[in-house]
Amino acid sequence: MTGETRLTGVILAGGLGRRMGGADKGLQLLDGKALVQRVVERFAPQVDELLLNANQNLARYQAFGYPVVADQLPGFAGPLAGLQVAMATASHPLVATVPCDSPFLPVDLVTRLRAALLLHGADVATARTSDQRQPAFCVCRRALLPQLSSFLANGGRKLDWWQRTLKAVEVSFDDQPEAFRNINTAEELANSGSRAR
Repeated sequence: MTGETRLTGVILAGGLGRRMGGADKGLQLLDGKALVQRVVERFAPQVDELLLNANQNLARYQAFGYPVVADQLPGFAGPLAGLQVAMATASHPLVATVPCDSPFLPVDLVTRLRAALLLHGADVATARTSDQRQPAFCVCRRALLPQLSSFLANGGRKLDWWQRTLKAVEVSFDDQPEAFRNINTAEELANSGSRAR
């Protein structure tokens, strides 16, 4: 891997977990293992450096053994704020994001997104399943940090909207659409146990 293609990954676990009844989603157990740990196991082998973005329970996240970075913006500003601090912290030119509530994410996610980004000379490569974009699963260039910070300073909060301001490429994952299934509620968590096994 050349220096220009080395990549920092960040697991986005900085939300409030509103649909999970206010519980810290990344720390919820799926068959006895925290969701974020399941994501780490699938994502860490794909990246050269791994960061965890969290805004509460920081010591518990630090216990997973990776650097924990908290949003620079106050008030749980969403995944873009997590990407912003990851870009500011990252050691490598490319940054990949995944959410903490997607324990079945593709094991070839980064390989496919990075290849498309480089092939098309894009700013960001985003996963897509069928006709649905998956904006939280992306690879982008760390050099976009000033542009992202400006977008946030002007009130932008939607990952999807920010990506639409960039030279973007979408990568089809129609071969494994279920890999992007996320767990938002306690009911979904309970129903996902058999799949994890």
